[in-house]
Amino acid sequence: MKTYRPTSPAKRHQTTVTYRNVLTKGTPEKSLTKGFKRSVGRNNQGRITTRHKGGGHKRLYREIDFMYNKHDIPAKITSIEYDPNRNAFISLACYADGEKRYVIVPKSMKVGDIFIVSEKAPLTIGNRLPLRIIPIGTFVYNIEIKPGNGGKLARSAGTFGQVVANDLGYTNIKMPSTEVRKVQENAWASIGEVSNSEYKLQNFGKAGRSRWKGIRPTVRGTAMNPVDHPHGGGEGRQGRGLRRAKSMWGKPTGKGQKTRTPKKYSNMWIVSRRRVGKTKNNK
Repeated sequence: MKTYRPTSPAKRHQTTVTYRNVLTKGTPEKSLTKGFKRSVGRNNQGRITTRHKGGGHKRLYREIDFMYNKHDIPAKITSIEYDPNRNAFISLACYADGEKRYVIVPKSMKVGDIFIVSEKAPLTIGNRLPLRIIPIGTFVYNIEIKPGNGGKLARSAGTFGQVVANDLGYTNIKMPSTEVRKVQENAWASIGEVSNSEYKLQNFGKAGRSRWKGIRPTVRGTAMNPVDHPHGGGEGRQGRGLRRAKSMWGKPTGKGQKTRTPKKYSNMWIVSRRRVGKTKNNK
């Protein structure tokens, strides 16, 4: 991590990732980029469905290959680049047939390394194989939920899943949240863990950097009026006055409470629920 001299109140506690030691190229591949309009928390009707999003710097979208549908063709990492649309680093992969694609780069992979998507691929970092072939205990990322549907799980910076068991056509994977989930054994996953694990150690230092990233201010429920939030009201500073913390809409939230929808469609695939609250922090 990079620290700064306290030349201003913002710099005093600011920490950032040392990009200079990792990135090898500044400008993206033009053929793999396009302009796009960010949703900033709105749905297709323009209504806010996710609060505290909006504004931020204009971004250029990099087309990332999550499908990995070029089998048995080796690819060489030609650059490691920054992507403003995700917290992991991306790399430009040049396949042996000449095609170029952006992929999420795993930790410890560098320019010049080669990976391959194949059922016969060796168990080395970056290679992609079906889950049924990957040994128990291996770290994997960019995991498919359904075969051929593209990587959906463990794609953010520093994350990885761990193969726990293989049984009756399914592979049990321990997720970054400590949840153990069943995935079809014919689904594909990449070996290793996602790059930029220092991302979560950053300190933005000032509110302005959050605004650049499109993060708007969050108001505490206790600072609101009773009409606006279940925690609101009271003279001066008050406790929430409730046994359980609630969201603005009266649903349970945070503080070690279970918030998963009881009848969620994917409950049948969950072998072990994630740990929450103090249990998770204390391992």
